[in-house]
Amino acid sequence: MSERLVMAGGLALIITLVLGPFVIPILRILKFGQTVRDDGPKRHLQKTGTPTMGGIIFLVGIIAGSLFCAEQPTSLEMVTLVGTTLGFGLIGFIDDFIKVVMHRSLGLRAYQKLIGQFALAFVLMWISVHWLGRGTDVSIPFTSVHLELGWFYYIVISLVIVLMTNAVNLTDGLDGLAAGSTMIAGMSYIVIALMAAIQGVAVLAHETDMAVFAAALTGGCLGFLRFNAHPARVFMGDTGSLALGGALACLAVLTKSEFVFIIVGGLYAVEALSVMIQVASFKTTGKRVFRMSPLHHHFELGGWSEWKVVLVFWAAALVCAILGIVAYMPTLS
Repeated sequence: MSERLVMAGGLALIITLVLGPFVIPILRILKFGQTVRDDGPKRHLQKTGTPTMGGIIFLVGIIAGSLFCAEQPTSLEMVTLVGTTLGFGLIGFIDDFIKVVMHRSLGLRAYQKLIGQFALAFVLMWISVHWLGRGTDVSIPFTSVHLELGWFYYIVISLVIVLMTNAVNLTDGLDGLAAGSTMIAGMSYIVIALMAAIQGVAVLAHETDMAVFAAALTGGCLGFLRFNAHPARVFMGDTGSLALGGALACLAVLTKSEFVFIIVGGLYAVEALSVMIQVASFKTTGKRVFRMSPLHHHFELGGWSEWKVVLVFWAAALVCAILGIVAYMPTLS
C-alpha cells in the first residue's frame, strides 16, 4: 500500500514539475495574466500580468497520479473523486476565462458560481448516499457520537462543502499560500483515509484508493510550489483553488469527516470568517475590524513580509491538520 501512495504522490509531483515549464510560457503568450487589486498591499502591484489559470498544471498531475496508481481506477468512488475535483475546477476555469480572456473583471456572478457549486455538492452527496451507501449520518469531532440527519444532511453538508471550497479560494491570495496549506491538508487526508479504510467507516471500506487520491493531491500541490512559491511565476487562479477545495470536500464526504474537514481546513475557515466579519462590520457600523480581508492581507498591511505571512499560515495549517486527525480518531469507534 505504501508503494502506491509514494507512486501516486511522486507521479503527480513529477508531472506537475514537467508540465510547468511548458504551460507557463503558453499562458504568458496567451496573455492570461493576473489583475491585481489596487486597494491591496502596494507591493502586489508588481504581480500584475503574472500568468494565472495555472491550476491546470497540477490538475493533470493529480488526476494522472490518482488513476494510474489506484487499485480500482474505474470504480465509482474514484470517478466521483476525480469528477468532483474537475467539476469545481471547471467552474473556476469559466470564471477565470471570463475575467482574464473576456476582460470582465467580475467573472461569473456570485449567484452563478453558487448555483454550480451547490449543484455539484448535491450530486456528490446523492451519489455517496444512494449509490455508494454512505448514509446520512455525520460524525461529531472528538467524540464517538454519530447523528442521523436524514434529508437534513443535504442542507447542512452542502453548506459545509460550498463554504469550505470557497474558503480555499479566499486563501489563494499570497504566493504559495493555498498550494502549501492544501498540501498539508492533503497529507492529513492520507492518514484519515487510511484510518477510515482500516476501520470500515468510509465508502471504500476495504480499499485505500482515497488515500492514493490524497497522496496525488499532496504531490501535485508540492510540485506546483516550485512555480508558485514567492516570487510566483504563475498563479493557480480559481481553476486551481476551487478544484482543490472540491477535492478536499469530496474526500471529507467519502470518509464521513465533513465536520472534521472544518478543523483540518481551519486556516481556510478563519480566512473566510475574516471576510464575513469584515463585511458585516462595515455594513452595520461603517468600520473595519481588519486592515484588509482576507486575514493574510491584514498581517501584510501590518508590516509582515509576504514570505513571513505564508510561513506562519503554513504552520497554522499544520496545527489544524494534526488537530483534525486527532478529532477524527474517536469518530471511528
